[in-house]
Amino acid sequence: MTPATAFSAEKMATAPIIQPAPLVSIASHDSFFDSIRALCGKAFAGKVTVDNQPTSSMTDKPLVMHVRRCKDDVLYIPFHVGEDASRTWIITKTGSGLSLKHDHRHKDGSYSESTMYGGHTLDAGWPQVQSFPADAYSKALFAKSGIPQSSSNIWQMFIYPETFTYRLIREGREFRVDFDLTQPIPVPAAPWGYAD
Repeated sequence: MTPATAFSAEKMATAPIIQPAPLVSIASHDSFFDSIRALCGKAFAGKVTVDNQPTSSMTDKPLVMHVRRCKDDVLYIPFHVGEDASRTWIITKTGSGLSLKHDHRHKDGSYSESTMYGGHTLDAGWPQVQSFPADAYSKALFAKSGIPQSSSNIWQMFIYPETFTYRLIREGREFRVDFDLTQPIPVPAAPWGYAD
């Protein structure tokens, strides 16, 4: 005679799922995500407002964010730096918070060696502000790439009615770009590795 527990487990393994498991979230994450999703299809110009270690890669170049593709659980936001369309921010609802990843591509669409780094929320944050401390994958990637100081990176995003902000902080380092949400601009071409 089959034990009831074994029978139940076997039956459960073959039973159809009537509805998928819910993707749970909390109000502050939902509000933050939905405020960005409300911008879907629009692009905005930005400028570097803080950079305590300036590099030539963003000096005097047009900076554009484009809330390009939006789903119920993921947002794709290319960040164009002049003609460089290698960067796409990906914000994902994970069921245990929000994830921010940086999808970096080469011009031919292939992946950069330094791609998909980012972080995950550790707390509720606020409807307007979320912080993403570096995750385990990113720390391993940074160590392998010879930039272990980046293991303490915290990325932050701010969404207010007139401004969207992308910020990177760690000890001794701060970088911030503010985008003007009051003046949408023409949308750019698809970022590298993506199709229109």
